[in-house]
Order: sequence, then structure tokens, then C-alpha cells
Amino acid sequence: MSISSEERKRVIMEQLKQEGQVKVPELSQLFTVSEETVRRDLILLEKEGLAKRVYGGALLPKLTSFEPPYLQRQKVKAEEKERIGRAAAELIESGDTIAIDIGTTTLELAKAIAGRERLTILTNSLAVAYHLMESLTSGRFSGKIFVIGGELNPEQQSMSGTIGESVMSQFRVDKAFISIGGISLERGISDYDINETGMSRRMIEAAYRTIVLADESKLDKEAFVEIAPLDKVHAIVSDAAVPKEWVQTLRSNHIQWIEAK
Repeated sequence: MSISSEERKRVIMEQLKQEGQVKVPELSQLFTVSEETVRRDLILLEKEGLAKRVYGGALLPKLTSFEPPYLQRQKVKAEEKERIGRAAAELIESGDTIAIDIGTTTLELAKAIAGRERLTILTNSLAVAYHLMESLTSGRFSGKIFVIGGELNPEQQSMSGTIGESVMSQFRVDKAFISIGGISLERGISDYDINETGMSRRMIEAAYRTIVLADESKLDKEAFVEIAPLDKVHAIVSDAAVPKEWVQTLRSNHIQWIEAK
């Protein structure tokens, strides 16, 4: 059974979800690769927060409410996030009113917005607002930017809380672009911070169309706080191909899957 690293990682995750643990020697035999190759796969899964390495194998990590700081997360899967951001930006049309929430992937979306006119953009992300301001002043697009205020979180470069949610509830937008900590068929989309998920919910409620940005490490993963069920999502932009076991659910809920290549 000679398969690629990404395919091995997918099989490993399936076994972890079914059995709670995997062992290096058994995986080595299953994939017909060296134990060192399996260990490298497990190291990659651990870096993505999908597995916890132990002596002789790995375990399924416990659900956590902790998320690494914003600047640290920017370095993880940077190339994949850039591709997702560019693909998501293609969904924006001139004249659109859009909401962009907090996240390192939505930051790449903000950087990719160009060639559009008369945009109205709402965001509670300081990093997103900064890059949008740079693009606006340099003429990469035209329009207005509204920064939704609230309690400042310097570590995550965000503003959130009940004040911001109250302000956001007054708006209606064409599209909401949502960054997440995890997405699963059972629990929908979820994230780590209670205040930030509250703002994401307000954006989804305000939007005619909700677009979720999720790199492969977020798939089949559940974070601390639920944002919304899958039936509230209209499109998912990911660097991965749609998982086969997701196809029927996505079709039933009329959810578009966009692979960022």
C-alpha cells in the first residue's frame, strides 16, 4: 500500500477517530513504509494539532479551548492559507457589501482583494483592517471600510464582545467570510474564543451568503465553541479536495466546495 504523505495522514486520522490511538509499527506495515516515515507523518499531524505523539505511536488529542497567538498562527500552513485567500477573493464582486471576521486565513483574503469597485467591508480584525487600508489607499480596490469595535484582544489582534455584536447586528451584508478552528459534519463550524465566535455568529446572521475558509487541518476537527451548524454555510473554500464522506451531506445542504489550487 504505497500512498502519499497526505493520504497516509488521512488514514491515520481515520484510525485515531475510530480507535483513539495508533502505533508506529502497525502503520509502517499498513503503508509499506519505514517507521521513520510514519514518525514524520505523526510529527506533522501533531504540529497541526490533530494528534498527540506518545512513545510508540500517537493519541487523539483532547479538545482544547486554547488557540496559539495570531502571529504564531500566521506561520502555520502559510502557503495553503494564501491559496485559500486568493480563491475566496475571486468570490467578491464589485458593489458587494461583505463582512470579514478574525483569522489568519481571512487576512490572506484581505490581502488578495483587488480590481473591485464600490466595496463596503466590515471587519473586527485589526490586521485585516490594516491591510485593507493599505490596499484602499494604493488604489487596489475602491470603497469603504468599517471597523467593528469592542474589547481589544492584542494577542489575537481583534475586537469583540457584546458592544461589537450589537453594532454588527444593525447591518445586512451580501457575503460573510468566516475563519474557523474546526469543521465537522456532526457539529458544523467551531472556534476557540467565546467572544470571537459571538461576532462570527452575528456576521453569519447578517449575511445573504456565508463562506467558510478552512485549510485541511481544520477538516473533521471540533474546536471549543460552536459557531453554526453546516446548514448555515453556503460555501467552503479549502486547499483540500472534498472528502468523499462529506459529498452527500454537502449536496443535501446545497453547500459549494471550492478547492483552492
